Amino acid sequence: MNMKLDRNWTTDNNGAPLNDAEVQRYISVVPTPSQQRLQDKPFYAFFHFGMNTANDREWGCGSEVVSDFDITKIKPEQWVKTVKAAGMTGVILTCKHHDGFCLWNTGTTDFNVMNSPMGKDIVKAVSDECHKQGIEFGVYLSPWDMHEPTYGTEQYNDYFIRQLTELCGNYGELFEVWFDGAKGANAKAFTYDWQRYYKLIRTMQPNANIAICGEDIRWVGNEAGKARKNEYSVVPASLKHCEAIEKNSQNAEGDAARLQKVDTMDEDLGSRNILKNNANLSWYPAEVDVSIRKGWFYHKKDDRTVKSARRLFKIYLTSVGNNCTLLLNIPPTDKGVICAKDVRNLKALGKKINDITAYPVLEQNIGELKADQGYLEFNFDSEKKLKYFVISEDLAYSQRIEKFDLYIKKPNGSYKRAYQGTIVGAKKIVKLNKKATGAVLVIRQSRSTPHIKSVGFYE
Repeated sequence: MNMKLDRNWTTDNNGAPLNDAEVQRYISVVPTPSQQRLQDKPFYAFFHFGMNTANDREWGCGSEVVSDFDITKIKPEQWVKTVKAAGMTGVILTCKHHDGFCLWNTGTTDFNVMNSPMGKDIVKAVSDECHKQGIEFGVYLSPWDMHEPTYGTEQYNDYFIRQLTELCGNYGELFEVWFDGAKGANAKAFTYDWQRYYKLIRTMQPNANIAICGEDIRWVGNEAGKARKNEYSVVPASLKHCEAIEKNSQNAEGDAARLQKVDTMDEDLGSRNILKNNANLSWYPAEVDVSIRKGWFYHKKDDRTVKSARRLFKIYLTSVGNNCTLLLNIPPTDKGVICAKDVRNLKALGKKINDITAYPVLEQNIGELKADQGYLEFNFDSEKKLKYFVISEDLAYSQRIEKFDLYIKKPNGSYKRAYQGTIVGAKKIVKLNKKATGAVLVIRQSRSTPHIKSVGFYE
């Protein structure tokens, strides 16, 4: 096949402007240090655990009492070991869900775990175990609270701030603080003081990213584990507006199934056609959140719905391998452990992830391409059966590559195009399963000079 090497970013750039003022505006948008750290550790766990676990529900009803939480034991060591075996680097715990029941020793309400039969600070137990095993810890705190009498009044913002202060101050460094916009259809009309919440987090936990109703990480838009074909990090700043997220979040307990269906109405969030019409841009990468099971909390009846390692791996490739982070929910059971079936599948997933880069054929740190370097040629020391190609951009220079082609050199010396790609960003993982003695990477289109952090070919 003719590779047309004379058509690349250094020549016609696929007809797109290379270094005009508009392009400079796009590439001036880069991640904060905290956003960069998260994209360097893009796979982490959600633990949905609490009153709903005890009551075998997805959402509370607002009439629960402390004694309803009758779980007496948990094994956080097993929770965290399971996470590590899957290749994850962090944990986010549902410290308070919509029912208002708090899993920590809080001074804000008696409706907390210390007054339950367990009588133990679960947030402390899990955070301590995370720190012990070298796993990062984060918190989920539901803005909607069915139980708190002040909800719907300005006093609730004060109440919420006190809870947020306890979580940010008593459990070590947090890597992420996770809010959602879920609110029951019959909930009181009420505006959360988001800016006040953000200011507190920035002060007490300056290294934490704020998601999903937050300023640092955006929701991918569904709970099916599905990312867009082109998942941009540089997007219109208007996407940070919480109202839009709340409108599309869960408004009823049954909405979890609805959100597992993918809506492609807003497929394009960051192409040049979109950015040129928006004066204000932000680095706002996507987080894919999905549960290993049908529901978010543990239900015995859902044991048959546990996603296989193969399916989880596919989600990993299309999220982490497609410029996103992946938040995978693993709900502990009412016995205080991760279900054995979940543990097995997650261990198998961890092996699959490790195997991507376990057998390197060639790995290179590239850096900034030269003005006449429209393509990169790689030669292997012998014929190899390539399974994966992995490429990452240096995000300190923004997200630049827009189109690329990967050709493999076959044993007979001819070349064949193995993959046509678009954006790269933090990471692009390409499955190959091809025999080759070399390869050629052609950058067809870029926003200014490409800065490639690394490339790797793996057997």
